[in-house]
Amino acid sequence: MKSWLGRIAVITGASSGIGAAIARQLARQGMRLALVARRQDRLEELAAEIRSHGGRADVVPADLTLASDRAAALEAVASRVGPVDVLVNNAGFGWYGYADEMAPTLARDMLEVNTAAVVDLTLTLLRQMRRRGRGHVINISSIAGSLPSQGVALYGATKAFLDAFSSALHRELRGSGVHVSVVRPGPVISEFYSTAGRKPGGGPVPAERFAVRAERVADRVWRLLNQPRRVAYVPGLLSLVPWIEPSLGWAMDLLGPLLLRRRSGTPS
Repeated sequence: MKSWLGRIAVITGASSGIGAAIARQLARQGMRLALVARRQDRLEELAAEIRSHGGRADVVPADLTLASDRAAALEAVASRVGPVDVLVNNAGFGWYGYADEMAPTLARDMLEVNTAAVVDLTLTLLRQMRRRGRGHVINISSIAGSLPSQGVALYGATKAFLDAFSSALHRELRGSGVHVSVVRPGPVISEFYSTAGRKPGGGPVPAERFAVRAERVADRVWRLLNQPRRVAYVPGLLSLVPWIEPSLGWAMDLLGPLLLRRRSGTPS
């Protein structure tokens, strides 16, 4: 295993769920963390917990829908923490419902957080990592990127972008000492589902009943840092998912209208 003791990791969406679980895991391994998210109070609580166990964590509040906040977060990390060794792009949110019922402002916010923020942070920090000849970017995607599904049209599209972006960078950087990986979890127990249900016009995401614990994703991230690879699935059985769309997409075409029902009660 590589020695990550004292190395610096930036984790976005660190205020809860997968991001918080990853932060706890990397802190246990002796890494210094920069915790990025919108809810400063949650970040302060997590940082205090990490410090109480002897870890090191800095709080960097930022609204990742805003390019100005993304730039400010990068500046804060550079000045307060130092050169970044690991970037975990975990921040993101979902919405469930008919795409034409999604508010345009919400759609733009999703694109900003799920894709634009990833691009901004990744490209900036990759340039620094390449100059030093080391580093690792891990993007938290979803099996939804390989499985276009009713109700999550835009969310799935953002994750498909993340999959393609990550794989292309992984191939560009081979032999450079810098790695890019993408993690494709299935449903994970977190606030993701309740948050999606509270978004304007949205509804509960039915996949929540199949969710696994966020710590499983955190464990997979730690293994990737020590054994880099292009893509990892959580749980591993989901590596079969990319084969479902080519072989069974016709069945999803038929079942889609049955699985997504209007919350008003109008038949699909």
